[in-house]
Amino acid sequence: MSEARSGPGGDPPSRWERDKLVFREMLREEWRLHSQLLGGGSFGAFPLLVVALVAGAVWLLDFTGTDPGAVVAGMHALAFVFGLHTGSIGFVGRDAVGNVLGDVTLVVFSARTLPLSQARLLGIFVVKDVCYYAALFLLPMAVGVAPAALSGAGIGLAAIPLLWVTLVTTFVLGIGLTIAGVGLSAKGLPGRGLLLVLLAGGAAAWYTGVPVLDYTPYGLYENPSLTSAVSAGALIVAAYAVGAATFDPQVRSTDRTVGPEFRRWLARVEDPVAAKTLLDVHRSSGGFGKVLFSAAVLLGVTAGLVDLASDITGVAPSVGVSFGAVLGLTGFTTYNWLTTNDDVESYLAHPLDAAAVFHGKLRAFLLLGPAVGLAFYAVGVLWRGTPLAEALVGAVVLVGVACYVFGLTIYLAGLSPNEFLFDTGLYAAFGAAVAIPLVPILVVAFALAPVSAGLLAGLGVGGAVLGAVGMGLYRRSLPKWGAYHRT
Repeated sequence: MSEARSGPGGDPPSRWERDKLVFREMLREEWRLHSQLLGGGSFGAFPLLVVALVAGAVWLLDFTGTDPGAVVAGMHALAFVFGLHTGSIGFVGRDAVGNVLGDVTLVVFSARTLPLSQARLLGIFVVKDVCYYAALFLLPMAVGVAPAALSGAGIGLAAIPLLWVTLVTTFVLGIGLTIAGVGLSAKGLPGRGLLLVLLAGGAAAWYTGVPVLDYTPYGLYENPSLTSAVSAGALIVAAYAVGAATFDPQVRSTDRTVGPEFRRWLARVEDPVAAKTLLDVHRSSGGFGKVLFSAAVLLGVTAGLVDLASDITGVAPSVGVSFGAVLGLTGFTTYNWLTTNDDVESYLAHPLDAAAVFHGKLRAFLLLGPAVGLAFYAVGVLWRGTPLAEALVGAVVLVGVACYVFGLTIYLAGLSPNEFLFDTGLYAAFGAAVAIPLVPILVVAFALAPVSAGLLAGLGVGGAVLGAVGMGLYRRSLPKWGAYHRT
């Protein structure tokens, strides 16, 4: 940081020079972290994988007669969800400052040691993330449409630059909304009350026919105009204004004392690692609320997919099967939160081996993961309605998919599920392994509704088999990761 000590002529560096230096170092560190962690060649091939996946998916959807507009809408939904996930740095940041992660202070939360305000550091961090993922992830998504555009799939080549811009701004909107939500939730009952009012207002507007999407970046893609650009920009500015006014990763409780809860948690779950894991989640920023937040995002995505499929095909999909299949993916998000605060190395001071650590994570997951997924599944089923048989089979599918994703994630990534997302080989293997069972289930749910009794029986058996496969992968991972951590 020595170059920041003085500007031209020995003068102190200007605000712009400091901002530029911090931005450059954040960007360099992001690349260094991913490239060294995952291997330069493997990580560098990730954008090519994204192009190939998007091109294949767009071609397949066009081949099956899916409307090009639905494809574009799905891409924007994916960018939005990715933005929501990226914005969840708010949870991790407060935990780091609160010493949940040990003696760690992320650069974005180091305003006390840098000549920059916390708001300015957060702004630089968001700009860095936008630039980084706009090139690494969102540009390949837009470019992946090109092969289908050349084959006359209804998406013109001239629209690809606009598509990239609206995907990036949708990603930006997702980050801003999460930061604003985290900020409001940290303001006690008034903040949480206001957040609930805003969420309820948005949901009410959507279901009363207000064209909510017209005021988003997706609306700009659908209807390029100055009015659309201004409305999308105003929504993004409003989200970040709320976030800037409320988000403070360094906020601390006035009382740092906690009770001796470990023994009570241990008596409930009868496993020390599981008790510590659940207690870590409970005490960390957002508590179990962040697990619920992740599941709520998937619930909203599923509802949107069901509405979209109904509009395209004119046939209402099976609510039970579709909601069960997609909400089963909460297995990954739940496991991710259960492994955020520690790793196997943190247990080396205790008389535990790697198998005992993984067993504790399994116990914690079985207590939390299926319960969260089924709770939101019940909300979806009661909200949309479905025949009893489909509701029961959907619940079986949900638990089966969740356990399968859990076992698959442990087998591929151990206790580091976030780290393998940009490893091209592991990411491709994970995506293929999830798609192989999930795509047929979704085809049945979306294309063959109402589902016959025979298909329902097959789906129920398939859900049970998936759960068994997931537990088998978990058991096979124990010797693999035990040997890895011993060396």
